[in-house]
Amino acid sequence: MKFGASMFVTDYGMHPAELGAALEARGFDSLWVPEHSHIPVSRVSPFPAGGELPKKYYDCMDPFVALAAAGAATQTLLLGTGICLIAQRDPIQTAKLAASLDQVSAGRFLFGVGNGWNQDEMENHGTAYASRHKRARETVEAMKAIWTQDAAEYHGEFVDFGPMAAWPKPTRQPHPPIYVGGAFPWSARRAIRYGEGWLPQAARAGHYRQIADMIPEFHRMARAAGRDPASIAITVWHARRDPDLMKRYQDLGVERVVFSIEPEATDAVTARIDAIAEVMHSFHN
Repeated sequence: MKFGASMFVTDYGMHPAELGAALEARGFDSLWVPEHSHIPVSRVSPFPAGGELPKKYYDCMDPFVALAAAGAATQTLLLGTGICLIAQRDPIQTAKLAASLDQVSAGRFLFGVGNGWNQDEMENHGTAYASRHKRARETVEAMKAIWTQDAAEYHGEFVDFGPMAAWPKPTRQPHPPIYVGGAFPWSARRAIRYGEGWLPQAARAGHYRQIADMIPEFHRMARAAGRDPASIAITVWHARRDPDLMKRYQDLGVERVVFSIEPEATDAVTARIDAIAEVMHSFHN
């Protein structure tokens, strides 16, 4: 099992190039960067975790720019969006961003996607909250067409374009793996339908006590839909440095555990990743 880290990249936190190099040096396999284009002052949508929306949500940089900086400072570290809000993005431009990042990083991009919770934010982009899930699916399908076809076209309800030429194509073949994030069971269904990976969050386990309790049900859902559960890699977002839980995840076939790090100064972030690395190395040993 592998270990990754996630951080909202801000102008007051550790620089993504510096963070990427520090993670790679300590044996982490991946860096994941979230996104919010903006936070409307209206704030109709409540924060899913409850309470006030943390400052980092207002301040985060564009994930593709941040990951490009991290990629330039590393050789093997995988670069993931965790997650990219595709329902409020243009699919043609986002396909080019993803393919470009995959090219400049020599195939190290992991495309974590989600449909979003902030109604105000997505409506500013012209996305209707009620239909965001279908729009997101069409966006993924359209991007896959752009990445894999020389004369790509797609015709859906929300995404519609005739034959086009769009380069570069991704280095990773047939395209960067799509990891679908969100709450259970809906994100699980979407991952089974159009993903190569699933990104459940420990903080959003619903009536399950923890994500580990969901995984057997996820495997059952995949088999019922005609997919081999082993073909859908599971990456778990977690906060507890618990070796026993890590072992349970490994036994359940989890590909990777990702730990969230606050966007702080270099010394504070380094201390945090050193503590996680101790658990990671003791687990591997």
